[in-house]
Amino acid sequence: MAVADSEQNEGTEHNGKGIGAYLASHLREYGLLLALIVIMVFFQVVTEGTLLRAVNVTNLLLQNSYIVIMALGMLVVIVSGNIDLSVGSVMGFIGALAAVMIVNFDQNIYVTIIACLAVGGLIGAAQGYWVAYWRIPSFIVTLAGMLVFRGLSLWLLEGQSVGPFPREFQIIANGFVPDIFPAGIGEMLAGMFDARKVNVLALVAGIVTAALIVWMGMRQRARNKAYGIEDEPASFFAARNFIVAAALIFITFKLSTFRGLPNVLITMAVLTVIYAFLTSSTVIGRRVYALGGNQKAAKLSGINTERLTFLAFTNMGVLAAAAGLVFAARLNTATPKAGFALELDVIAAVFIGGASMSGGVGTIIGAVVGAFLMGVLNNGMSIMGIGIDYQQMIKGLVLLAAVIFDVYNKQKQG
Repeated sequence: MAVADSEQNEGTEHNGKGIGAYLASHLREYGLLLALIVIMVFFQVVTEGTLLRAVNVTNLLLQNSYIVIMALGMLVVIVSGNIDLSVGSVMGFIGALAAVMIVNFDQNIYVTIIACLAVGGLIGAAQGYWVAYWRIPSFIVTLAGMLVFRGLSLWLLEGQSVGPFPREFQIIANGFVPDIFPAGIGEMLAGMFDARKVNVLALVAGIVTAALIVWMGMRQRARNKAYGIEDEPASFFAARNFIVAAALIFITFKLSTFRGLPNVLITMAVLTVIYAFLTSSTVIGRRVYALGGNQKAAKLSGINTERLTFLAFTNMGVLAAAAGLVFAARLNTATPKAGFALELDVIAAVFIGGASMSGGVGTIIGAVVGAFLMGVLNNGMSIMGIGIDYQQMIKGLVLLAAVIFDVYNKQKQG
């Protein structure tokens, strides 16, 4: 009886005070998710349903693909205690390089892609070298890089736009995964949902992915319980998984009624899974967080902090190059102004996603959600006809609010 009473008391405490404590300690992730939902609902109402129309959902994914790709690398850089201001200029330079190689010199597309990714890695490595081994502040090194590669883009393109690209290159950003299911199934589903057509592959992919996320969450929860690790309350676990699964199925349903799964969505999903695994489940990921949390302590514990910093910037260079290829393919041309000020959107996405200014804190999923939150803000305000001047001010205030929230949390914990 005493054991039963004790277990009951523990359960009551977990569901009572424990819920409040859990909410307070996880205010970032739940607050971010709630903010995204509120913003989407708001713009869905004020735009009279335009925001979540199938064509606009597709455009939202395509327009933010290069931001998400760069946010993955920026999260690693910021967690390590640094920052990279050059990503927008590097992205534009790589797009210009691809255009010159493909359009002007008729180079093979695949050779061009490999060469551009390699050049991006070399750019990141060069900047990482000065930051890691010469102890020059990353702000200064990458600010210089921003100016250098902006100038190189102008020089390479000779101040003019270069394009168009071959169709084989455009599909990087504008292509869609073909439906492998029989057309009859799509027609039947289209009749059920009163849609013009349904891409069955997109719908099935959404359902399977949602089920996989829920299953993995339940498996991890069971594992935590077996090892006595404190987990989130059951009500929050159920609500979070329901919202994520429902949102995923809804988005893929919308995509299925237009043109299906964009190629770039697959790229984003694969990269997100890879970087989420690397940062949360590998030794090098944990060392990056240790580096950002306390560089001196990490160095004394035997971590090669210089090499980690060098790799973080090299990785950022490769991802900026990938984003440059996607951006150029989407526009079907390379312009001297490509990537201008995009580093601000990337950095804002990471900070809004919960990363700390001082390093050591942040998640890949948070950075992705932060990128889409910024994307929804941009898209919703554009649909409403809000001028670019007001858009910039609103985005600046949102970023400031995220930083203030981070400082407030630190002061509260201290």
